[in-house]
Amino acid sequence: MLTRLAAIGGAALRFVFGAMLLVRRPRPIHAHGIVLTGELARMGTTATSGIRWIDAEPGEAEPVVARLSRSIGLPSWAPDVIGLALRFETPVGPADLELSTTGIGVPGRFVLVPRRSPAGATFGTLLPYRAKNGAILVCARSAADQPLPADLDGIADSLRSHPWRLRLYFASPTGRWHPFADLALRCGADRDDAELRFDAVRRPLPGAGSYAWVRRLRQPSYLLVQDGNGRPSPPRSSAG
Repeated sequence: MLTRLAAIGGAALRFVFGAMLLVRRPRPIHAHGIVLTGELARMGTTATSGIRWIDAEPGEAEPVVARLSRSIGLPSWAPDVIGLALRFETPVGPADLELSTTGIGVPGRFVLVPRRSPAGATFGTLLPYRAKNGAILVCARSAADQPLPADLDGIADSLRSHPWRLRLYFASPTGRWHPFADLALRCGADRDDAELRFDAVRRPLPGAGSYAWVRRLRQPSYLLVQDGNGRPSPPRSSAG
């Protein structure tokens, strides 16, 4: 039943995105953003998610490429859902993690929350991964004491001199959040990259699976936008 409802929702989203593409190409949402680079430093955790990439032991800092964007593209004075997409290089290929501003508790972690600035925001996956231990959500929390402007140009200028620091957490859909890694992101010379595309289902975190209903809900619109207008990387197996 859930998979059937998700398929209906996925078809509706594909129709909406198709209509948006008629007037807004190549990205119907998250059209403008800034590309960031940085490092992920694992903390280690006594809790276990059941996802190999999350549960890995601390080691050397790992490189990260990210893109921060405002979903609808409203003026900086207006709240907008802010997206944060992250790409990690792993032994089995690139892995993507896609986050948007959400709440932190229950049910807020399942609700998109418009924000003016990413400062102090929570960025969540909204939809769960399929792990050995059951459903798992991931979020990143921005340091509350680090001021950041609301406009993308201002954020880019700020992050050229001081890194943006976030902490990554995982949780079951109704459980407590467990920290497992820290992120430090900076803005380089290239402000944005039109060719940079993310897809957390086709490039999953190692050891993470996806539920059929999640694929039915989100992939029709993703494939329409990326295969029709961008050059996405080929899909990678999530086995192992």
